[in-house]
Amino acid sequence: MTKLQLSVAMGDYDRTRALFDGRVQIDGVDPIYMLLNPEEMFFRAMRSMDFDIAELSFSSYLVKHSKGDCPYIAIPVFLSRAFRHTSIYVRKDRIKKPEDLKGKRVGLPEYQLTANVWARAILQDDFGVWPEDVTWVRGGIDTPGRPEKIKLQLPANVKVEVAPEGKTISELLDQGDIDGFIGPRPPSRSALANPNIGWLFDDPTAVAKDYYRRTGVFPIMHVVGIRKELAAQHPWLPGAVFKAFTQSKAAALALLSDTSATKVTLPFVEEQLKAARETMGDDYWSYGVAPALKTLETFVRHHHSQGLSARLMSVDELFHPATYETYSI
Repeated sequence: MTKLQLSVAMGDYDRTRALFDGRVQIDGVDPIYMLLNPEEMFFRAMRSMDFDIAELSFSSYLVKHSKGDCPYIAIPVFLSRAFRHTSIYVRKDRIKKPEDLKGKRVGLPEYQLTANVWARAILQDDFGVWPEDVTWVRGGIDTPGRPEKIKLQLPANVKVEVAPEGKTISELLDQGDIDGFIGPRPPSRSALANPNIGWLFDDPTAVAKDYYRRTGVFPIMHVVGIRKELAAQHPWLPGAVFKAFTQSKAAALALLSDTSATKVTLPFVEEQLKAARETMGDDYWSYGVAPALKTLETFVRHHHSQGLSARLMSVDELFHPATYETYSI
């Protein structure tokens, strides 16, 4: 059988490296891999559909999938997961606790970014700060004039302003023109050098661990999508892609657990790995629907309530049917 030559866009992670270097193969596929940053990858996937298989913003996928016009169908491979308590920065001279954000102005690069959906969900569920309680100011983090990559129809009570021309939201935060900042990347270095700017939560790791213990939710940022026509033409493809990404993650975790020589350029890796397993179990970075059910249900609920999904989707609608169950031996 001639293998399918398919373009695959993904991030450069330990969990994708075995695919990129060829240790793990996608059955039936001759891949052309591109390691890209999220902004380029998501923009090209959603604007011009440049890739056959692509890592996708979970939020962007859901915006389009809920309207039935997404060119990709997702599989439950969660290449990026993160507790977004570290994504909320504030003017510490004004904001002492999360509830202080009510009535304030908060900058963000795009309203619909997955990290921002999760941050707003945390503020709403745990601290009673609803999206309509804040005036959102949209702009680039380091470059002025960043637009939403997808056209949105937000509820009338959600207030979104565009940053002044030529201004970044990092500059606005540094100058005191906004009270907070939420995004998947931190503000600029010059803003972080301001002693009045810092994380909303003084110990975000402790707050995130408490959040997980209470909710069982480990936020999902990115999924993997396959062009719909390819999945329809080759019914075996979604299962093959899911299998390969799962094997690649397993290879990364095996290396991470080999402490004879640290595989990442960071101290205390053994301690962090032990702590993660004690808090979240051995399969702490799970792929597949069943282990992530609480997380998925939480996200689709908030995504819809924040005005981003055209309708409230069920988890059963999110992914290709072939990837809801896998074989066992």
